[in-house]
Amino acid sequence: MTFFRILLLVALLASIAVPLSAQQGRPTPYRIAETGKEYRSLADAVGKIGGGTGTIEVQPGIWRDCVVQEAGNITYRAVTPGTAIFDGGVCEDKATLVLRGRSARVEGLIFQNIAVRDENGAGIRLEWGDLTVVNSLFRDSQQGILSAQNPGGRIVIDRSTFSGLGLCASDCAHSLYIGDYGSLTVTRSRFEKGQGGHYVKSRAARVSITDSSFDDSRGNGSNYMIDLPGGASGEITRNIFVQGQNKENWSAFIAVAAEGRSYSSAGLQIFGNDASLAPGVERNTWFVANWSRDPIPQGENRLGKGLSPYDQR
Repeated sequence: MTFFRILLLVALLASIAVPLSAQQGRPTPYRIAETGKEYRSLADAVGKIGGGTGTIEVQPGIWRDCVVQEAGNITYRAVTPGTAIFDGGVCEDKATLVLRGRSARVEGLIFQNIAVRDENGAGIRLEWGDLTVVNSLFRDSQQGILSAQNPGGRIVIDRSTFSGLGLCASDCAHSLYIGDYGSLTVTRSRFEKGQGGHYVKSRAARVSITDSSFDDSRGNGSNYMIDLPGGASGEITRNIFVQGQNKENWSAFIAVAAEGRSYSSAGLQIFGNDASLAPGVERNTWFVANWSRDPIPQGENRLGKGLSPYDQR
């Protein structure tokens, strides 16, 4: 066999051995960490885990995929945080991830450009179970995270960003909208550039919103920074709030029980926060507006010009 025929044979064998995904220049999107098996469909990976427990690793790339999780405890984790992007994929005309299993954990993922006909398109639609979101980004969609009701459920959000979300065309969507859940915990997260609705609207019985920032300086038609429409206990502490000019409702930064009293707010602690109006904004408003008759103890908050600490409504 001549030298050139040997080279040709080696090249032919190499082309056969290279996976189709590599030939096309794209990795197989999903891998179950526990088994090492790869899947082209997120639904196939979730279906393989089924009612068990597993971690789905998402490769870098832009994926127009979605899934409905019906059972199990599943972690959705970017192999490299900030490089795995879910772009516009929607299941059940609801969200990219529709979750109604026992629990889900989301790590290092980006959700963007999500819209549906009823204007409630979300990166995550939580219909049952516990949810933890870490180091993830939700941007330029109708909503970031939307939940149904689960009074025994727990939602935790840490080190995540919600940007360019919300809509108030026919009805309001929000950056984060939590139904009647047991608890909501938000830590070390950022909310910015709201395009309507509230940055955080929560009907959870207990909230803990701490060490986070709410930058409304580039908002457009936005409302409250935090809305607890049925009241809640817990804490809102060590956050930074900046209210911008372009508001649909600028009458308060934090609203408590504006839609009725589902839960007592007597145990709600609000202290250690910084709140101000964006440069060039001239108005008088309130940091906290309370529609309930529950006393809300406020410690020291650093309020800028034009802000009064409390209004009983």
